[in-house]
Amino acid sequence: MAPSSIRVTAAALMLTAVAGGAVAQERAFDFALIGDMPYTKVQEIEYQRVLTALNASDLAFVAHIGDFQFDATPYNRNPAVAAMPCVDENYRAVYDSFQSIRHAFILTPGDNDWSDCWPLEAKKVDPLELLAKVRTLFFPEGLSLGRKPMAVRHQSADPNFSKFRENLRWSIGGVTFVTVHIVGENDNFGRTPEMDAEQLERKAANVAWLKQAFAEAKAANSRGVVILTQANPGFENFWPANARTRYFLRFVPRGQPVPSRPLAFGDYVQTLSEELESYDRPVAFLHGDTHIFRIDKPLYSKKTNRLFENFTRVETFGWPDSHWVRISVDPADPQLFRFRAEIVPENVVNRRAN
Repeated sequence: MAPSSIRVTAAALMLTAVAGGAVAQERAFDFALIGDMPYTKVQEIEYQRVLTALNASDLAFVAHIGDFQFDATPYNRNPAVAAMPCVDENYRAVYDSFQSIRHAFILTPGDNDWSDCWPLEAKKVDPLELLAKVRTLFFPEGLSLGRKPMAVRHQSADPNFSKFRENLRWSIGGVTFVTVHIVGENDNFGRTPEMDAEQLERKAANVAWLKQAFAEAKAANSRGVVILTQANPGFENFWPANARTRYFLRFVPRGQPVPSRPLAFGDYVQTLSEELESYDRPVAFLHGDTHIFRIDKPLYSKKTNRLFENFTRVETFGWPDSHWVRISVDPADPQLFRFRAEIVPENVVNRRAN
């Protein structure tokens, strides 16, 4: 499709969204969250079942939270277990799987998808070149992926952040959605001077994009905000002392120091907490990275040392578990969001013996 045709298509989609906005404002809808898959050849089969389940569901869109391929380090130890990551053939296969979804499809990249590719032994790769490839392949101008692409805005429209086409924003049903490119493995910080420079530049863009999303939500009187990113930022590391003590009491002897290590996520958690101090609508923070399905409220106010009741974190399933999460958005519900684990029956491993 020619670039001019893409712009016309995106403009038409935006006009359609505006025209249908009055109806959509009052209508409940669902969207899907997946991530950290497919890793291995076994999970590729399970992943196809997840895609089938998504295509059979009525969804506004599907979001993949990143890490769409195996980590290069375990691949080096046993290449037979997975398709080779970080190479053109695998990127194309993943892209084709995303395009098989009958809904709009959103991606935010993960560390496996570019920053953790450097150890690959079978082929020399440059993570920064792979990042450029990911941006070009998975983020068409003005549109999502999927068979029914929807209009999105890219941070790269701002000349100050022209690289960051992967950071997206859109609105459905009066809810502001935003993707933020934060990755696992400490957000690619602490490896080489080149990687540190990349992380610092991306962090500045991410923080600015988060702040803009909340500013837009306030200006538009949004019902709520949904933030989608790959990394688990380790909220527990930033809790007030009494909360951290209660959390670790079962694992660390009383009187012993609570474990901690320097993390690159502090500015992100601080930005979130600062924005929540002046935003009282529901906020959902959706991520992957640690592959543990969970729903909790892990963000604390520095003013009160109490958790923000309107902030909910959801982590989706990930390797080796191949399922998905349904998020329902209901304007009639004071909490706005409901979260449901969708277990794919054929992917259940803990079956009772007959």
